[in-house]
Amino acid sequence: QGFHVVGYFSKEKESVNNYNLACILTLPQHQRKGYGKFIINFSYALSKIEKKHGSPEKPLSDLGRVSYESFWARSLLLKLREISNKPNAEDRMVSIGELADITSFTQADIKATLDRLQILQYSQGQFYINANPKIIDYHLQRCGGEGVPVDPSKIHWTPHLTSDRWLR
Repeated sequence: QGFHVVGYFSKEKESVNNYNLACILTLPQHQRKGYGKFIINFSYALSKIEKKHGSPEKPLSDLGRVSYESFWARSLLLKLREISNKPNAEDRMVSIGELADITSFTQADIKATLDRLQILQYSQGQFYINANPKIIDYHLQRCGGEGVPVDPSKIHWTPHLTSDRWLR
């Protein structure tokens, strides 16, 4: 009972490379229980509070890469499913930039994830996202669970205020 350390992460106060997480660790006895995805999700919840897009510090370890790719895939697939279920055709249109604003992922991470899932298609000189529900469901079955959920309303945190974007 009580509180137990299951892992940790570190974050730079002001990252010139837009890293939202510098180091992540889930203790071995707590791995594969969703805590790693919780920490990743938490880092993006902080990015949303900061109103910026973020990415983990590179290079990622093998386990870090697998965890992030699974998290990015699941998050994007769920968002694409939600968007594709809208009744109005114009509301079903979404750009990579809009997905970045919704998720706080960088556009590069979104593009790499959609490329890896073969959802980002190229035809007649333009890229488009193929959000076919069968393809989305196929990939969702293969990208693991959601991890321990993050409740953003429980986060009491103020971003580091060195940037002029907070003074506007």
